Amino acid sequence: MNRAPSEAVFLKACRGEPTPVTPIWLLRQAGRYQKEYRELRSKVSLLELCRSPDLAAQVTVSAARKLGVDAAIIFADILLVLEPLGLEISFEEGEGPRILNPVRSAADLARLRTFDVGALAHVGEAVRKASAALAPLPVIGFAGAPFTLASYAIEGGSSKDHALTKALLHRDPGAFRELLAILARATGAYLSSQVEAGAEAVQLFDSWVGSLSPDAYREHVLPHSKTAISLVRPRVPVIHFGTGTAAFLEDFRDAGGDVVGLDFRVELDRAWDRLGPASRVMGNLDPAVLLAGRDAIRREAKKVLDRARGRAGHVFNLGHGIFHETPEDDARALVDIVHELSRR
Repeated sequence: MNRAPSEAVFLKACRGEPTPVTPIWLLRQAGRYQKEYRELRSKVSLLELCRSPDLAAQVTVSAARKLGVDAAIIFADILLVLEPLGLEISFEEGEGPRILNPVRSAADLARLRTFDVGALAHVGEAVRKASAALAPLPVIGFAGAPFTLASYAIEGGSSKDHALTKALLHRDPGAFRELLAILARATGAYLSSQVEAGAEAVQLFDSWVGSLSPDAYREHVLPHSKTAISLVRPRVPVIHFGTGTAAFLEDFRDAGGDVVGLDFRVELDRAWDRLGPASRVMGNLDPAVLLAGRDAIRREAKKVLDRARGRAGHVFNLGHGIFHETPEDDARALVDIVHELSRR
């Protein structure tokens, strides 16, 4: 389904078109730093929130309106796509997500179920509700990238070194390739279902990809990220965001996303030069700056904008998710500052 080009500044920037201001939204813009969200979470679990279209749309819409951002991103969790494959997920307070039946061998792969995107229809319904409430503000759909999903599935949860993941990659590259191929197809179908529900852009998160060497990324991950992205483009813009990608930024670009999300560990202008003048980029303020007060927020936001030099194709964002200690008013202040300083 191809759509008529939107005049929303966020979507124009994704297409590399000039905009009157630099559009901005924030990674994890609906979350624990917000009083309203904390109050809701005191009544329902994370999975209950994710599985309720009304509640997921509610927190999506509330965050976008309070912040005054140029795009909303649907509230969900990247691990939801693993459940239809037969993986059991739990969220323990203070411990993060756990996969109760991890995948660590070819034999474990054999027990995975065929992916049914209909099992995630509640996410599409949340997209539909949020899009209707926020129109004409664009709603972004999202999913975890194949490697990051594989890492969770193999490690059984979060990991600092991803040792089990990389061990499987080297010990049984065939099994690793099969797992990522399964996840790439599932992710592509999942993102496509969000587009059908009304998402006007999507983002593929590769949170853990920076744990890999450039060679490992090129050989074992790039083909599968490319597959997932190809199943969505060119219907809507695809943002491809990863952390720790500086060592293989050009290869990360080659996965095919329309916009490359940059983390805060790279200088935006130098990264953009490496990617090429026709590229579009998103980023990349260190989220810790939002804990440092308004003067620091203005100063550091200006540095990012100065590095962008007003070039078309820049979407302002954090270089990682917003910290839960962030004052709500300072998050809103960043949005206002970016709009003020970038007005053309």
